[in-house]
Amino acid sequence: MAQLESVAQGRFRKASVRVGEIIEYELTSDHAPALEIIFPDSATSFAPFEYVSRRYRPTRTREGRSLDQAVYRLRTFSLDSVQTLSVPVTVLRGRDTLLLPTPPAQVRLQPTAPVAAPAGLPALRQNLQLRPVAQRFNYPYWLAGLAVLLLLAGGLVLGFRQRLRRRYRRYRLRKNHAYFLAQYARHVERFTLSRSLTNMERAITLWKNYLSALTNFNITSLTTREIVARYHHDPAVQQALTLADRVIYGNQFSEEDAETDPIFDLLRQFAERQYAVVMTQEGE
Repeated sequence: MAQLESVAQGRFRKASVRVGEIIEYELTSDHAPALEIIFPDSATSFAPFEYVSRRYRPTRTREGRSLDQAVYRLRTFSLDSVQTLSVPVTVLRGRDTLLLPTPPAQVRLQPTAPVAAPAGLPALRQNLQLRPVAQRFNYPYWLAGLAVLLLLAGGLVLGFRQRLRRRYRRYRLRKNHAYFLAQYARHVERFTLSRSLTNMERAITLWKNYLSALTNFNITSLTTREIVARYHHDPAVQQALTLADRVIYGNQFSEEDAETDPIFDLLRQFAERQYAVVMTQEGE
């Protein structure tokens, strides 16, 4: 056991060190080749020093002796004038494991701040006058205020979500209806000036697309009979679409014929009635 107690030796490569300065600690072991020795790693406590890094040499065996060597780079922030370090070395002997400390190695702390003579201290003078301080932006309070505003806004949105959604739908309905009336009047005007059946078909197609979007039911692919049945045989729809089919598909149209003029008024009036019904439902 006495032989094992001195199996490893450690020493500092410098006699003194400054606070925060890196110092090298050299650990060596001269032992029999059959002896298994494990040096400490980065997980070992090097107090009062802090581990930085290490480097080591492979084991060298000469004349029946093996030499292990490792250099540890450490630093200290302790203010003790003399600092001591002893690290554990692991020795493996069969199934037994022995943890043996190295002899303590010491290093002196080199002071960096000059020591002032007591007689040279200046006399202290009291001064209570306030000095101006530049104002700084108070981020915590502004962030807290912004968080409160966001919470209030979120609460309002959650509380009035249904009402806000309903108002948005009514706004979209008014906007779409105004656009339909403007486009519909343009097609009617073009038909009045040109008496072209193409413009009549475009006006009726626009009417079908608008009602499909307004009522969420596609009527663009339905026949006249199916559209009339869809709207419960409304007289205006039945009269307008029947007359339009006779003019467009029955070749019963002349440029001087004024019988087609009521078609557009009947369809527009029906679209406005449907718009009023949907707006009433959205307002409930």
